[in-house]
Amino acid sequence: MGEQALSFLFLREPNIRLVVAGVLLLSLISALVGCFTFLRKRSLMGDAIAHSVLPGICVAFLLNNEKNPALLLLGALLSGLLSVALMEAISRRRLARPDTALSLLLSTFFGLGIVLLTYIQHQGFAAQAGLEKYLFGKAAGITSADVQLLGISAILIIASILLLRRGFTLLAFDEEYARAAGWPVPALQFCLSVLTVWAVSVGIQAVGVVLMAALLITPALAARFWTHSIARMLLLAACIGMLSGYTGAFVSFLSPGMPTGPWIVVAATLLAGISMLFAPRSGVLARWQTHRNNRNTMLRENILKLFYQLGEKSGNLQQSVLEEDLLNQRAFAPQALRRGLRTLELKGLLLHHLHAYQLSDEGLREARRVVRLHRLWELYLQRYLHLAPDHVHDDAEAMEHVITPEIEEQLEHLLQNPERDPHNTAIPPKA
Repeated sequence: MGEQALSFLFLREPNIRLVVAGVLLLSLISALVGCFTFLRKRSLMGDAIAHSVLPGICVAFLLNNEKNPALLLLGALLSGLLSVALMEAISRRRLARPDTALSLLLSTFFGLGIVLLTYIQHQGFAAQAGLEKYLFGKAAGITSADVQLLGISAILIIASILLLRRGFTLLAFDEEYARAAGWPVPALQFCLSVLTVWAVSVGIQAVGVVLMAALLITPALAARFWTHSIARMLLLAACIGMLSGYTGAFVSFLSPGMPTGPWIVVAATLLAGISMLFAPRSGVLARWQTHRNNRNTMLRENILKLFYQLGEKSGNLQQSVLEEDLLNQRAFAPQALRRGLRTLELKGLLLHHLHAYQLSDEGLREARRVVRLHRLWELYLQRYLHLAPDHVHDDAEAMEHVITPEIEEQLEHLLQNPERDPHNTAIPPKA
């Protein structure tokens, strides 16, 4: 096992070099094209195209009675472009919903392809051997001619994306703006469709029609979790795709019974799952941490606001307050309240004496700020949204915790530095 791994890592055998080069090039072009398919929210389009090229391959074989790679590729391209044109026509004429049109053509083209493939197998054509690899994929059978085709495809696709990246980006995010800005939207759509069909057609023999859509979309999905920049997303998707391809080829080489294509997809899915969990801003853990921080911030600010309100009633803004008094005034969960009190004490915003708490000088300033924002929002809702004074509290309570200093300044300017809220309660002055 160790000698086999070293043989693969150092690319000692010609067949290893061919397979690795092939899957890396295929993963690269699939990931790059898949980014724009993913951003246009047409992820299933890749699946539909992958299934629709099978009839073209079979028809090209029947017309020539040989597995000429150029003719099979041409048949796949024409069949894929035909399916895209039919989907666009059905959607544009509103004969069916886009998802319905996609499902209809996917099943129709794939069913026709299976019928033709079965017919070819039953007729006993001498040159039919290996034609089934277009259905399930066989990366181990990549030849030097396939690698050359993939290399040329990679050069053309990368050059097209570099040349039309801005147009493709506008098309992905705002088609109407692209049209208003003078971009030839139909031409861009056609170019992107051609690139997608091309990538699927040259890659289908390695991973098959069933898995090709995953190779298009999964690296793009994984990259999207890490960045909002198109350029970085393309680079990350390319790296993730090639790493998936290399991993799939490695596993398949160590375990000859394991097919390469499915393992490429499994590796890409694992990387997407890791991205989904651990991406710093968009990942599940990051979002959970952000939600937790926001919840704790709201808890702390609500506690400070309650201290200030109790101080207003007593005439002493820094009076000592028992934990029981806070629970009687507001429906805090006891455990959450104790956690919030401890945090405020550690931050120096509360002073703890025996069983009572009081605002420190810094805590008083922070409590005054929160109360001021709350009452400014109440006044804004009452004055500009015409809500009744007894209906503004809950909405203001939600807004006060997310306001930025810039919004606060605009709010003050709009309300002309008021002194009273809708309940005729004094609004604390700005510190």
